Amino acid sequence: MSRIFGAVCQNGYVVRDIHAAMDHWVRVLGVGPWYFIEEVKTDWFRHRGQPSDVKMSIALANSGDLQIELIQQTNDAPSMYREFLDAGHEGLQHMSYWTRDYQGLYDKALSLGYRVGHEGQIGGPQGRFAYFDTQAHPGTVVEISDISGGKGAFFEHIRNKARDWDGSNPVRPVK
Repeated sequence: MSRIFGAVCQNGYVVRDIHAAMDHWVRVLGVGPWYFIEEVKTDWFRHRGQPSDVKMSIALANSGDLQIELIQQTNDAPSMYREFLDAGHEGLQHMSYWTRDYQGLYDKALSLGYRVGHEGQIGGPQGRFAYFDTQAHPGTVVEISDISGGKGAFFEHIRNKARDWDGSNPVRPVK
């Protein structure tokens, strides 16, 4: 439990091959089902304060209450994902904290000296997210994500489906 951000809700893994990563999590670790978005559509995305046309695929599944996110960036646009891969890393890149008071937590983090590495929005104002530049070593980036809108309901759906998953239909495309 973080005294600043609360409980970790998601571990995010940056991978080079999202299909191989989903297969590993299903076959070796028994985690699924995976909700796969081949082409994430962001409303906007900024890397270190500058607009970036990042393209990515993501997959989401739960292991208990912890959501696992797989991210494959599919272009070379500037992002913290690209920086992570270019540094020779692959795997756990961030821990995400979810909030229904996004602006309050965002402002609190900035007031404590956190710096935004990249941020964006998916599906309207209640779909904001920010990654703070906290990586002292791989896997320590802090993300905050607004779950006050449709994203929160979608995340709850994924958690509920994982609870009773029987191993069938392990990858479920999201349109």
